[in-house]
Amino acid sequence: MNQKIAIIGGGNLGSAIARGLVHTKATVPDSIFVTRRRVELISSLASLGINTGNDNVEAVKNAGIVLFAVKPYQIAEVCEHLKPHFAPNAILVSLAAGVENKRLLEITGGRHPVFRAMPNTAIAIGESMTCLSGSNNSPEQAELLKKFFEKLGSVMFITEDLMSAATVLAACGIAFALRFIRAATQGGVEIGFSSEAALKIASQTVKGAAQLIVQGNTHPEAEIDKVTTPRGITISGLNEMEHQGFSSSLIKGLITSFQKIEGISK
Repeated sequence: MNQKIAIIGGGNLGSAIARGLVHTKATVPDSIFVTRRRVELISSLASLGINTGNDNVEAVKNAGIVLFAVKPYQIAEVCEHLKPHFAPNAILVSLAAGVENKRLLEITGGRHPVFRAMPNTAIAIGESMTCLSGSNNSPEQAELLKKFFEKLGSVMFITEDLMSAATVLAACGIAFALRFIRAATQGGVEIGFSSEAALKIASQTVKGAAQLIVQGNTHPEAEIDKVTTPRGITISGLNEMEHQGFSSSLIKGLITSFQKIEGISK
């Protein structure tokens, strides 16, 4: 992929996407343009050969894909300013939570295909789970964007009404998974490991568990059954976690985040 890619907003997610494109060699760094008002905050991207600056108009000129990685309250102003400058063939992608495609079409002029995308920060290493929903697009344009994000992890097209749920399960889900790793690390220290050793063991164990599901296409309970034996230590630990509300607290956390984002979107 040699086309110009503009990332408007070099915050955590925008920077992660830029890093992921370089990390996976999805494109050459010189084809990536990232903007931020305070350019010094993305100097680390410039050191990778990525073009950085604070001129959004210059960034979107001739860009085949334009990613808006700005706050939801900023996107209307940004798009209104940029809509005369989009290339005729540009695909416009919003990463702003809660901004519907209908609204995105309005503020970008209605002449371009628009997509909502919800990746997570693992996109920086090419391991994102990215959910997409499009409007005013052709099948070819959807396929092109799918291939773009597939270079950065797994991709799933969903109906737009599920985008808030995708934000919680995939984007917020990174934090939830990391909190489990932190808790497992703390538990590992309690039972005798150094913090460094416990973190390595917990992290690799979670990675391995996920790959069993992803690569084996199995259900978590099927894999759990393989390591739980009658009167065994695994089932004892699992039962105690459930008594303490492990699954229910996680589900409640997901629902609370979902209710929060639904409130913001209205």
